[in-house]
Amino acid sequence: MSLRVLSAELLRHDLRARLPFRYGIVTMVEVPHVVLRLEVEAPAGRFRGLAADHLPPKWFTKDPSRAIAGEIDDLLAVVTHAASAARDVRADSAFAFWLDLKRRQAAWGAAAGHPPLLAQFGTSLVERALLEALARSQRTTLGRLLRGGALGVRLGDVHPELRDVAPESFLPADPPRALWCRHTVGMLDPLAEEEIAPGSRIDDGLPQSLEAGIAAYGLRHFKLKIDGGQPEAARERLRAILRLLEARAPADHAFSIDGNESFASMEAFREFWGCVMADPLLRRGLDRLLFVEQPLARKVALDPETADLRGWADRPVIIIDESDAEPEDVRRALALGYAGTSHKNCKGVFKGVAHAGLMAQRRAATGGTFVHSGEDLSNIGPVALPQDLAVQAILGITSVERNGHHYFAGLSPWPAAVQEAALAAHPDLYHRSPRGWPTLSVTEGRIAVDSVLAAPLGVGAELALDGVGTGWRTIA
Repeated sequence: MSLRVLSAELLRHDLRARLPFRYGIVTMVEVPHVVLRLEVEAPAGRFRGLAADHLPPKWFTKDPSRAIAGEIDDLLAVVTHAASAARDVRADSAFAFWLDLKRRQAAWGAAAGHPPLLAQFGTSLVERALLEALARSQRTTLGRLLRGGALGVRLGDVHPELRDVAPESFLPADPPRALWCRHTVGMLDPLAEEEIAPGSRIDDGLPQSLEAGIAAYGLRHFKLKIDGGQPEAARERLRAILRLLEARAPADHAFSIDGNESFASMEAFREFWGCVMADPLLRRGLDRLLFVEQPLARKVALDPETADLRGWADRPVIIIDESDAEPEDVRRALALGYAGTSHKNCKGVFKGVAHAGLMAQRRAATGGTFVHSGEDLSNIGPVALPQDLAVQAILGITSVERNGHHYFAGLSPWPAAVQEAALAAHPDLYHRSPRGWPTLSVTEGRIAVDSVLAAPLGVGAELALDGVGTGWRTIA
């Protein structure tokens, strides 16, 4: 196999949220969404591949001093550089291509002062578009390519202990056909219908409150965001959510807690957790806790002097998320007593495969709890959402945070032809909203993924995106 990128184009489409989403130190009300289109030369000829994502300020860096516009410029710069660098890569496998590009991007990012998580976001978009083009060229799916050994994956180049491990030894031969929709409860989200002021009610036919979301979607899995900078307010917010879940959610509901990097030290988080455990309502609710995600700020989360969990015997299951920048970071986290990490496509597909293999190896060796969770960047269709769902299922992840369909009005920002093409290709994934545009289907708390697994990489439709947003512009 010989692979090379012939050209790259980028489309920017600015989106406005249907309701504000506070996910840390920032509240999202609007966000740029980009689609990357590559033309790839593969042994079977020339093929196009797509990838897409939001450009969410304050997630990749969490720097309160930076201007929003400057952070968006940085995000565009890392994508543009990765696409340009990809033009110079020649490789005999998709994995070798990714590894070479990752190294080039890391060197450039370090020189430019970009942290690895931000720099490699650009690599991840190129990687996804390349994989889709390659799957199309072979008239197959990413899952079959991974399990069949056709991508040249060398897991030992990511995690040395996986040197003799092949993806087909741990990826499910029959990926899950439906995933739990782990619904984000943002920091500003109304919990009950009565909390929505008359002038704030959204008239688009979709649920607005947590209570309405449970009724509309049959939600069973939830992700609860807290702010450790205001510990008493965070505990009161948890109390209010758990009271509502006890009253409204199905009896088998479960939840994760996202600490949003809001605790300055493990001592501060441990003190907070002690207060949680001392509260009868919260302690009772914790029987349904799946895990706690990234409570510590990334600058201290992997510091062995301040973040060693191993001496805390009755700690909850804690994983990293934003701290998972370099492949070795998850190994450092496991050595400190963390239980795992998250997968988002923005962190990389091959990286996610390697992490899945590492978690499987640790479980088999120790019988312990090692978590590879599915998380979200408020993804929406028609490209980013199905691609992320496809990879989550391929990795065997069954509970995936989904919130883009809640904070954005389905596929309504896209032209009617794009909406119809997505709906026709994915009748299990989308349905018509009361306003006519397609929106995500969540039935009894689950998202069906048969159609995304059958597509090359999630996207089963030819999408007429010309003229959308800023229109395509050549970047490489």
